[in-house]
Amino acid sequence: MRAHRVPVVALGLIAVAPAAFAAAQSVADSSPFRALALPSPDRVRGASGAPGPDYWQQRADYTLRASLDTAASVLRGTGTIHYVNRSPDTLRFVWVQLDQNLFAPGSITAVLNQPPLHFEGGAVFDFTGKGFVGGVTVERFEAAGRDLERTVVGPMMRVELPSPLAPDASIDFEMAWHFPIPPYGAGRMGRVGTRLYEIAQWYPRLAVYDDVHGWNTLPYIGAGEFYLEYGDFDVSLTVPAGFLVAATGTLANASDVLTAEQRARLERARQATERVEVVTRSEAEANGRHGRPGERTWRFAATNVRDFAWAASPDYRWDASGWEGVLIQTFYRPAATPWEEANRMGRFTIRFFSERWGRYPYPHATTVEGPVEGMEYPMLTFVPSYDKREDLYWVLMHEFGHEWFPMLVGSDERRYPWMDEGFNSFIDYDAAEAYFRGTAYGDTVRRELLHLYRSAAVPGREQPLITRPVESRDLSWTAYKKPALMLTILRDAVLGAELFDRGLREYVRRWSSRHPQPADFFRTMANVTGRDLDWFWRQWVYTTARLDQAVDSVRPVGRDSTYIFLSNRSQMTLPVTIELTYADGTRDRHVYPVEMWNLGPHFVARVATNRHVTAIRLDPDGIYPDGDRANDRWPATAPSPP
Repeated sequence: MRAHRVPVVALGLIAVAPAAFAAAQSVADSSPFRALALPSPDRVRGASGAPGPDYWQQRADYTLRASLDTAASVLRGTGTIHYVNRSPDTLRFVWVQLDQNLFAPGSITAVLNQPPLHFEGGAVFDFTGKGFVGGVTVERFEAAGRDLERTVVGPMMRVELPSPLAPDASIDFEMAWHFPIPPYGAGRMGRVGTRLYEIAQWYPRLAVYDDVHGWNTLPYIGAGEFYLEYGDFDVSLTVPAGFLVAATGTLANASDVLTAEQRARLERARQATERVEVVTRSEAEANGRHGRPGERTWRFAATNVRDFAWAASPDYRWDASGWEGVLIQTFYRPAATPWEEANRMGRFTIRFFSERWGRYPYPHATTVEGPVEGMEYPMLTFVPSYDKREDLYWVLMHEFGHEWFPMLVGSDERRYPWMDEGFNSFIDYDAAEAYFRGTAYGDTVRRELLHLYRSAAVPGREQPLITRPVESRDLSWTAYKKPALMLTILRDAVLGAELFDRGLREYVRRWSSRHPQPADFFRTMANVTGRDLDWFWRQWVYTTARLDQAVDSVRPVGRDSTYIFLSNRSQMTLPVTIELTYADGTRDRHVYPVEMWNLGPHFVARVATNRHVTAIRLDPDGIYPDGDRANDRWPATAPSPP
């Protein structure tokens, strides 16, 4: 406590006035270091941040068959879902996601006229469909040959079970559906005429049932992405014979759909460190001009993934290489530039992230060029064409970073985008710095976070990171950039790289193929690093606290000391780094941990020195979003050192 100390007495000997208790409680509640209110740990989610001995999650395995009708741009599908109830609850109904109802008549998006999402660099995600009217038609949804009662509520469908599903029991659903494929501009999927299709959110998907919310039924209206169960996929895709298909999963019938030459090139690519052209530019152009009659069925299998997406076109070039058993693939149209470097970018990225945060868990990492501004699925990412290689690398690398967050660490994107977009953006800066090391871009790219802070963190307009994406007025800031700044400061100024990296790697390990909540992350970082970080998460995640550290005055004391009077003038609390300049021109630094503010917003730093101090600067590397840089220096008129 900082004030109003209550005397320590034997219980029952002295009665302390209620007002004294109230004052003490008031002081305690105002402390920036008070405990963060988190859900109580239990045997499902432990106090250490790890899954407990009774942790459970549901499982959904899919066998899907789909055909692409390019004449009508309609997808038709049939399939089976094997659903296992691993919860301790008996279920009497299930909820199914019908994401294509984003474009159905009367959808929430259409009624509200949802504005598009704008990101720096000009990327726009428009979920209105620009007037497109579609939606999914579920022709049947059965169990054991019995049609099940179902109620469609926007992009969600409630299905009544034929009998209660007990814990550890399973059920098989048979289904058939179709929908018109939205054209270019449809957000996270779309097409270019009848020549290129990027297909996602294309099959009925079981909603997550978990120990925190039960059924997760927040509607898909654009801004919030996905929260999905893990399972195995067996998928057959029938497309025009001249089309190449890239998809989640391993191609199971290569001899049926690839030529002998293509298969040989692909095998050679698995051992190659530079791209091998599986389909060359001239071959892609010829294939696109002439086409082939009939259809072909491509079959893919994927194990323990949370989603499945695919893309198809007759115009693809196809490059591939290998890294430690992972096939790196890029599919792109002949006119796309500078995509000939994309395979090397992908290979570097997968290796970099694997070495830093945990091994890439899938057999291939594939990037497809097309109309979608950037989107991620297990093993497969959609990336547009860019003129600048820096822009191409950023988006390609960002989408591959999502293979860790949230494909591997399956967080709830519908509620907490900062736990996937934000974590991913943070690790992206490391990868961008490494890929472009020694260039002006690589050496300065992370600096943009502080520049963005000045324009985006406007008092009265800025929202906390915990804000749901559909309520966020600036999703680019709250979901992507501010979390990246937060984690940068946590690593560089609070924990240090070694402790921070150990904590984040352990979080990835603990929650791979599982569903973490914010408290699981907070507790993991605290337990692994040995640091109480409640104060840090409160101000960065739950508030819009601002920082203003200041040098109030400086006073030499005796012959061997200088006192530096510091204050914390705003709500945010962080450690302090002081750089001192002496009369002889030399400099040194002193670092004070955040505990310096335990007794309040003022602190006197004693520096043991017999040299004359001529200037002082706080945060000499400029990593903090300090709201008033002028009071970071003493004397106030002193120029900043170069």
